[in-house]
Amino acid sequence: MFEKFEKIWNTKEIRNNLLFVVAMLVVFRLASHVPVPGVNVANLRDYLAGNQILGLLNVFSGGTMSNFSVIMLGVAPYITASIIFQLLAMIVPYFEELAKEGESGQQKLNMYTRYLTVPLAFLQSFGMIRLLNNSARPILADLTTFRMITIMFTITAGTMFLVWLGELISEKKVGNGMSLLIFAGIVASLPTTLRTAFVNYTDADLYTFVMFALIAVVTVVGVVFINEGQRNIPVNYAKQMRGNQSFGGSSSHLPIRVNMAGVIPIIFAISLVLFPPMIAQFFVHARSAWLASLANHTIAFFNDHTYYGLMYFVLVFFFTYFYTAVIFHPQKIAENLQRQGGFVPGIRPGKETEKYLQTVVNRINLIGALFLGVIAILPLLVQGASGSTSLKIGGTSMLIVVAVAIETYKQIESQLTMHEYDRI
Repeated sequence: MFEKFEKIWNTKEIRNNLLFVVAMLVVFRLASHVPVPGVNVANLRDYLAGNQILGLLNVFSGGTMSNFSVIMLGVAPYITASIIFQLLAMIVPYFEELAKEGESGQQKLNMYTRYLTVPLAFLQSFGMIRLLNNSARPILADLTTFRMITIMFTITAGTMFLVWLGELISEKKVGNGMSLLIFAGIVASLPTTLRTAFVNYTDADLYTFVMFALIAVVTVVGVVFINEGQRNIPVNYAKQMRGNQSFGGSSSHLPIRVNMAGVIPIIFAISLVLFPPMIAQFFVHARSAWLASLANHTIAFFNDHTYYGLMYFVLVFFFTYFYTAVIFHPQKIAENLQRQGGFVPGIRPGKETEKYLQTVVNRINLIGALFLGVIAILPLLVQGASGSTSLKIGGTSMLIVVAVAIETYKQIESQLTMHEYDRI
């Protein structure tokens, strides 16, 4: 292990890229402590502590909401915009064609995603301000129209600043920028969570701590197991004669990962499962009786651990399949194999190979999606047994942290391998 770290440090390009990424994460953490002026921070933190939904959002934003930071929304608007365009790429022909154009089409989709992030961030900032300011104890005093619009523009600019930071990090090819920003936010909140847990520790909490430790071990082992698991499909290449020389005739394999989507299903699921109750918060005190009743029922539905866990599991399961369909194209793989004279033993090249690959991916995804969904809701089950609200947040956070760490390590390792080939 230490030898690997030494190789990484001695490779100048990788070292510089890692130092740049660390510097960007430091900038992100510094920006998270730049508050919007005129906020009663004490009232805000009390409100977040008593609201389970916003408390979870605060954890994933790295505490930016508790500071009412200029980047309080994090990269949530960008993730929402990404979900929208990935759905459009599956149903709208124009966006479907862009997705098939390779790098140039992806650049256009990224541009459209950034454009959509701006109005989404503006609307979400408005909603967040109104939601927080409707609390019993005022958080923003003397909130005039001009001041509210100024704050909305500031928060929107903060979100786009994070999007820019995330893209700068992604360009260094040592990890996904948006995932690393979420990773940094979760890790930054860990010391505070542990300090609170140990300060308030009593002998009665021993059972909770033991269960939390077991969940942590199971989560880490499970995520590593799923991310490292793959199915190797054998591929043979037919011999081809060119003049007096023969080419091909070799055997290889096509690796199919159990979880191709990585941590993206968890991030997407969290974004969507928190959306309905947050919107419902606006209509709790609506003048219309039926609207207020609907809002209260929505909040009660998502506060129920059974329904919340079921919805969370279904969304993780769905997005595992959905994102795999976005990034894995069996038709292209079958066409490339046929062009290169490759075939799966016992399967005809072309359409039959495409159907076979799709069947294999669907079966593997079933295992990966079920396992990922179970790991996601396992802390909820333990929370119901122990009564600790920190377990749910800790388990989901750990799931993201481990998956992002594995993804980042793999990208760094691939960069190191490329540099070793260049030296040869």
